[in-house]
Amino acid sequence: MDSVFDELYSKYHQDVFQFIFYMVKNREQAEDLVQEVYIRVLKSYERFEGKSSEKTWLFSIARNVAIDHFRKQKGWKQKLAEKFDWSTGQVKDDSPIPEEIALHKEEVGMIYQCLDKCTMDQRMVIIMRYIQELSIIETAEALGWTESKVKTTQHRALKVLKKEMEDRMAKEGTDGEKIRVE
Repeated sequence: MDSVFDELYSKYHQDVFQFIFYMVKNREQAEDLVQEVYIRVLKSYERFEGKSSEKTWLFSIARNVAIDHFRKQKGWKQKLAEKFDWSTGQVKDDSPIPEEIALHKEEVGMIYQCLDKCTMDQRMVIIMRYIQELSIIETAEALGWTESKVKTTQHRALKVLKKEMEDRMAKEGTDGEKIRVE
């Protein structure tokens, strides 16, 4: 089990941590919750049947740990909305010029702020699909949903994001091109 656990940890730890961090918006809390994920992994690995990939199984556990955390909180839905902040997003481009970095951070920050308008389910789908880059099938397995529900939730979330970004740009008087969220 140690070698299997070590392999799971080395392959997926960063992804699991990032998912939990985006959900709780607190590094220390995320570290504690990631530990809880791995405790649950150790306790239940012998029951893992391999019907899904290990990655989707881990994300399913991480999702449940995050939901359990918010359920323990008073007003967990409100706290989730308050805690979800993506303004600390990372620029993935290897060698952008400073203007591109500033513009990218501003755009990412706006998207992350607009994500607050999405439901918790919509946020989880967006994180899994676009941050963690899971497929629709993997996302469905991790959430315990049908592929159709993932697609519908993703579509609705993108619609909310697009509208909110357009509204914010109109308020700020930003000229910009028409928002295109895919």
